Amino acid sequence: MRNTLYYGDNLEILQLHIPDECIDLIYLDPPFNSSQDYNAFFKEKDGTKSADQIRAFKDTWEWNEVSALSYKRVVESSSSKISNAMQAFRKFLGDNDMLAYLSMMAPRLIELKRVLKQTGSIFLHCDPTASHYLKMLMDSIFGGGNFRNEIIWHYRTGNLAKKQFQRKHDVILFYSNTDKWKFTPLEYKEYYCEVYGPKFKPSFKGRKHGEDKYGAYRIPFVDDVWDISAVFTRSNEHLDYPTQKPLALLERIIKAGSDSGDVVLDPFCGCGTTIAMAEHLERKWIGIDITHLAVSLMKHRLRYMFDNKVEYQTIGEPTSINGARVLAKEDPYQFQWWALGLVGARPAEEKKGADKGIDGRLFFHDEKDKIGKTKQIIISVKSGKVNVSHIRDLRGVIEREEADIGVLITLNQGTRDMYREASSAGFYTSPWGEHPRMQILTIEQLLTSVRINYPPQTNVTFKRAQKLKRDYSKTDSLF
Repeated sequence: MRNTLYYGDNLEILQLHIPDECIDLIYLDPPFNSSQDYNAFFKEKDGTKSADQIRAFKDTWEWNEVSALSYKRVVESSSSKISNAMQAFRKFLGDNDMLAYLSMMAPRLIELKRVLKQTGSIFLHCDPTASHYLKMLMDSIFGGGNFRNEIIWHYRTGNLAKKQFQRKHDVILFYSNTDKWKFTPLEYKEYYCEVYGPKFKPSFKGRKHGEDKYGAYRIPFVDDVWDISAVFTRSNEHLDYPTQKPLALLERIIKAGSDSGDVVLDPFCGCGTTIAMAEHLERKWIGIDITHLAVSLMKHRLRYMFDNKVEYQTIGEPTSINGARVLAKEDPYQFQWWALGLVGARPAEEKKGADKGIDGRLFFHDEKDKIGKTKQIIISVKSGKVNVSHIRDLRGVIEREEADIGVLITLNQGTRDMYREASSAGFYTSPWGEHPRMQILTIEQLLTSVRINYPPQTNVTFKRAQKLKRDYSKTDSLF
């Protein structure tokens, strides 16, 4: 099985592309039912939050016709245990958003059980507002006898609660598929190295195994309460993605539940922490996400973390002009994000229709021997008919924003007047030569690897992920 990134609804991807019993380990961190809009924030080069935001996903599940239909299908087509559990939820909860969330999760968990090997395991990451409902749902699907652990991930963040204890943990539900599953305990020596650093050497000399210097019993293996730091803004691995999980958390899960060469699946892949750690630990992997923004971030992360050496395929993104036209018709904003991803740019705005002529931005440096001032490329994406007024408007935006280059990405061919207007804008000069100040690129050109003309290898648009070396000769934990 090849390493694969899928763009699309994970339920459809699982049903159409993933065969039975082919996955060794599943980790999923689905959007919680927390009624929040999570946005991917990007920082400006001075470290401040950008006013430009992109809606990564809407973390709200509403009880409506879609969720009601999903509930009906699960109740009517699933086993009696699953059907009875869903009906009990409805009697207890009523037709509300939590029931919509469970109705969304149920068919996906059923598919995840189908693709899991008999010796496989699943780790479901959730928060305490939904964990008790999800545990009952998991019992109905995987069987209560296959419940292994309720892992408490404890972390520290800055907010303070004044009328209750601070909520500083998530829950990870660990289930096996059968009564025979892979599991490698994390021994105490590796645990101490993970917590205190690779040079720490615990000594039990002169004491019974498992006792500390005070005679108290010390468990030789890691338990189900994990103190692992969250990803803070100043962390080397921080990528400005709202629900990013720490690499150390996924390292522990993947090491415990799989072996080298096994297949790891993350159906809510986000910014790709699972697949990055799976790649580092020599596992094969499958990642699925429903936004082109996330897929673009994952590609960028893999390229930088592993020096562009990761081999994988991407399925679900347009590979032809006809596919691009279908995406543009079905979802213009996903088309826009996908097109920007082709040139390594970031989307610019959160509010639909309020882009002020800017759909994307690309930042670069052009000094060979020093970092210097960060330069900017403004990008406009058009999926409909285009004319010379679009070039004139973009030229005005470049002047207003004091940008260095402007690019119009268009699904349709430009007119002769457009190219004439673009050529009249002159050139931007860098140590590498002359670069047209106004450029027109068609989707057809981008699909044949034509790219923006600007100083090479200088893109600093996205925050660079912490590099991971593929040196597995050492036995100590990475963290």
